[in-house]
Amino acid sequence: MEDEQKTRVSVDIFGQTYTIVGDESSSHVRLVASMVDDKMREISARNPYLDSAKIAVLTAVNSVHDYLLLKEKIERLEEELNKLKG
Repeated sequence: MEDEQKTRVSVDIFGQTYTIVGDESSSHVRLVASMVDDKMREISARNPYLDSAKIAVLTAVNSVHDYLLLKEKIERLEEELNKLKG
């Protein structure tokens, strides 16, 4: 029953079609897919000898790296905000 409420979106990432099922809006899913596709194409352009599996792993590593940097920045800003609040 829960599947009926989920959004199903077909997206193309690096020449492959995927059906993504989730709670987010279709526009959000398409944005995420587009960003992943862009990053994979960027990595592929710089490293044309890599196969798609390695490009996917490097894309994941880059994405998690960016996520951790943003998470650390948010934590620092929250600490500063808490200090200002007293």
